[in-house]
Amino acid sequence: MLGDAFGYAKDGLVGHWKRWILLIIATIIFPLMMGYTMEIWRGKKPAPEPEQWGKMFIDGLKLLVAGIIYAIPVIIIILIFGGFAFFSAVQDAVLSGDPNYFTTNIDALMPLVLAFMVGLLIAFIVAIIISLFSTIGFVRMARTGSFGEAFNFGAILDTIRKIGWGSYILALIILFIVAGIVGFVLNLLTEIPYVGWVLWIILIPILIIFEARYICRIYESSGET
Repeated sequence: MLGDAFGYAKDGLVGHWKRWILLIIATIIFPLMMGYTMEIWRGKKPAPEPEQWGKMFIDGLKLLVAGIIYAIPVIIIILIFGGFAFFSAVQDAVLSGDPNYFTTNIDALMPLVLAFMVGLLIAFIVAIIISLFSTIGFVRMARTGSFGEAFNFGAILDTIRKIGWGSYILALIILFIVAGIVGFVLNLLTEIPYVGWVLWIILIPILIIFEARYICRIYESSGET
């Protein structure tokens, strides 16, 4: 799957400079790139031309909204723990009457910082669990054209079972590692004076297409269309 995804991205961009330029523009107007990702998830091969920009933009907005909905539990957890830590700290500062409370009572703040860190850890774990469902849900939404299919948990679980939980999780871990390494290299490019961000914008479509194709292959390993 890694070889196929890399070859798909390379063949889709190298030598197709007009397509590459259009996808750079789509990356800047990110709902367009999200819509193009949906096109790849539909199983189109080779990489499709970025056409029907209106449809791509709407598809991108649908994917964005679905992603926000999936992120709500994580956001709530962070707000609960972060809010508790913040308001507890403010309350302690007010009750102390010390205008320099936060600089003279660092030790007193440590339990609140710890509580916030625990919240971040819980949010991270929940985000991982959610990603197992959202990844397949997003592809189902692209394949069926139905927004509701992104949250059809019965069908999502059935697809994952067909892939195999072990194979599915391993495939995502591999993607996370590879994409993390490539992303790290791309971020290093931004440190190059003047041209760093330009290089990042030029090269990021390769990573996006690679990830989209890889996820598409994971979904197709279930045998579903």
